[in-house]
Amino acid sequence: MIRTLSLAAALAALSAVPAAAFLADNGLQVRAMSDGTIHVMPSPGQGPAESWCAVGDYVISRGLPTNTRIWRLSEPPRRQGEGVRFGLSPEGAASRTGLFILGSKDASLSAIHARTLCRPRLPF
Repeated sequence: MIRTLSLAAALAALSAVPAAAFLADNGLQVRAMSDGTIHVMPSPGQGPAESWCAVGDYVISRGLPTNTRIWRLSEPPRRQGEGVRFGLSPEGAASRTGLFILGSKDASLSAIHARTLCRPRLPF
């Protein structure tokens, strides 16, 4: 019951966000879609870790708990010119994360785990 309420609150918080793109710390654009999914926009050289980093950064920046589960919805691998869709529920989840993770049981990570995949920015 508490998990259902938490998920409902998380989805409501994300839907309240305007359609403008969020710029993640790694430079990727993230958009909350009207269907409740989160779309990491395509970028040259974007790998699975960069996509997960961006969505983790987005979820945490929206004030959701760091242990919020995020599921990958689009099947890996990402094709050139395509973004990656994520969601906060397992409904419609992909078969895997696109990352090599030992012991992974589904296509989800916690927001904080996703955020730890961000590479440190070099000060230039």
